[in-house]
Amino acid sequence: MTPEITLLCGTAATIGILHTLFGPDHYLPFIVMSRARRWSLTRTAVITLLCGIGHVFSSVLLGMVGVAFGIAVTRLEAFEGLRGSLAAWLLIGFGFAYFAWGVQRAIRNRPHQHTHAHGEGEVHAHQHTHHSEHAHPHGATSRSMTPWILFTIFVFGPCEPLIPILMYPAARSSLSGMILVAAVFALSTIGTMLSVVMLSAWGVSFARLGPLERYTHALAGATICISGLAIHFLGL
Repeated sequence: MTPEITLLCGTAATIGILHTLFGPDHYLPFIVMSRARRWSLTRTAVITLLCGIGHVFSSVLLGMVGVAFGIAVTRLEAFEGLRGSLAAWLLIGFGFAYFAWGVQRAIRNRPHQHTHAHGEGEVHAHQHTHHSEHAHPHGATSRSMTPWILFTIFVFGPCEPLIPILMYPAARSSLSGMILVAAVFALSTIGTMLSVVMLSAWGVSFARLGPLERYTHALAGATICISGLAIHFLGL
């Protein structure tokens, strides 16, 4: 391994960790959806892992195509910018739609009273919700589609520093060096995603919101929407 590749590997690991930590879209969607959907930690880890793989390797593949066909890095950066804008708007749209659905669901499941009459004129009332009752087909569809929607969004989401800062410089040394640098970046990015998501999801699972519990879906959608807006307008 040449000194240049060694340096690039260290840079790849550092950038992979930092760009994940400073990009809320890398972990917030999984944390809030895990809480709202009551995913197990295993399910949360699998979904995060698959989305992380799609996120990183779409950019790795694009970088390899660019190197193989001699495409100028500026053209790939422009294309990655378009992908980033599209991914941000998809995140915003999904978050807003999920927020709207969550609000509707919370209103439908608001607590209400039922009055019961018994013999000898005894009457009593009890309050309840339909939170866990009446499984609806559209709810099952939403549950099954949510991971795939997240995966699609993450495939579109680019790893902006990967191609210009890491892959193209490494390619000048050797193909194997470029693959090694990309692998280090992928492992550090996905590893950081998993670490943050799993630790946070475990902690959030103990949170009890009381009367706000029925708004967890709406809160999850709002969080995802806000993270998409932060990416688009603040460049996070």
